[in-house]
Amino acid sequence: MTERVDTVSLMTVPASAVPTTTAKTASVRVASVPSGAVPSGAVPAALAPATAGPTAAVNPQLLARGARWRNWGRSESSQPTHIAHARSVDDVVSAVGAARDRRLTLKTIGAGHSFTAIAATDGVQLDVSALDGLLAVDGNRVTIGAGTHLYQLPALLAPHNLALTNMGDIDRQTIAGAISTGTHGTGAAYGGLATQIRALTLVTADGAVLRISEHENAQLLPAAKLGLGSLGVIVDVTIEAVPAFMLHAVEKPEPLEEVLDSFEARARSADHFEFYWFPHTTTALTKTNTRMPGNTPAQRQAPVAAWIDDELLANGVFALTCAAGNLIPAIIPRVNLLAEKLVAQREVIGPWHEVFVASRRVRFREMEYAIPREHVRAAVREVAELVAKNGWTISFPLEVRVTAGDDLWLSTASGRETGYIAVHRYYREDPAQYFAAVEAIMRSFGGRPHWGKMHTQNATSLAASYPHFADFVAVRNELDPNRLFANAYLERVLGA
Repeated sequence: MTERVDTVSLMTVPASAVPTTTAKTASVRVASVPSGAVPSGAVPAALAPATAGPTAAVNPQLLARGARWRNWGRSESSQPTHIAHARSVDDVVSAVGAARDRRLTLKTIGAGHSFTAIAATDGVQLDVSALDGLLAVDGNRVTIGAGTHLYQLPALLAPHNLALTNMGDIDRQTIAGAISTGTHGTGAAYGGLATQIRALTLVTADGAVLRISEHENAQLLPAAKLGLGSLGVIVDVTIEAVPAFMLHAVEKPEPLEEVLDSFEARARSADHFEFYWFPHTTTALTKTNTRMPGNTPAQRQAPVAAWIDDELLANGVFALTCAAGNLIPAIIPRVNLLAEKLVAQREVIGPWHEVFVASRRVRFREMEYAIPREHVRAAVREVAELVAKNGWTISFPLEVRVTAGDDLWLSTASGRETGYIAVHRYYREDPAQYFAAVEAIMRSFGGRPHWGKMHTQNATSLAASYPHFADFVAVRNELDPNRLFANAYLERVLGA
């Protein structure tokens, strides 16, 4: 039985049934095609909507003059011609129509936490942050607005004793932005955030409101759940949640070589395992999280100790050392060696979201590559040798995580058990030389770049990395043939 929360459940295609909508749009249904029946590079005629185009009039007052936009990491910026703030699905349909009528492109923005230009536009910038909150609960399945930030989810799910299966250590993103770029956490048995999606509603380039689920247009799910914002505007998603749980976290410094030697076994045996390595040191900071029943008593650090670890050292002192290192790079190795000595073992038990998420207020730029898990040890060792050989001074740590393989067409973990290696630079430093050299190493191991993090690959090189790349492009050609949702970044990674 479906429990409704504040608004009606989003289980039907007509916009009149979609929460916050005030004017009807066309009911659109794509004819059923068996999952996996899309041949490489081709789109069956059955994908064409039976009824297309909106009946809602374009609202010209929705568009305001655009303002300069830049992302959190200060690596990208753009100057949209117009900005639109959507407060309903009809507003989204109207904004899409307005952009189409003006022959402008349209891009949705979330929290700006991608380091690539995936959200940049000189056309219409669409803000869907008002399309947030919990819309419906049906057992373990919850439907939320696309603009819901990840940090809102614990409070929304708590009354229903539910949790996300897994998540990363940053919760500033919107749910639509997070799944569209392939955001992930760590855990050998768990996939990225997009693998938790069971349905979504998409406004397509012709203004159609398209429901995609296991029962409606199911053949589109492997593309739409991680679509880079290239297929349409997501207005809601349905997540498969799990009963709320606690996490027992153990963080401790260990010799890097010992961690690498035991990496695969530890990644498999732990629920959630990851580690950080500060260049210029021989120590890794490991973090092992074990899932526990939701009624397990919490075991927290003393407030002062927690503040020292999470605020003073992780943000305050680190910000100062990054700024100082930017001015005097030669001090960075000594600072990292000092940090190696200051890191102490920590053990806590807390609610899932408190343990998964860490405060990250020091701005940085990041590149992350997904490689077959069996190559992680060799790849990390090559990066360490690279830094030493070039005499670079790197203040930010290298981060290593793992996920299960999945069947999403553009997932970095598509079809293989995956290890992730992320490198960072302070946002006032130039990352180009370091990132390019690390990227070459990762590509030598068959690496796939995170879609929301810096890289230099293009559609030609990426097509060779993804068995279903042509299938995804074929769906894009059908849903957005005139590239209403395109920008320079998508042209580079998907083609024109």
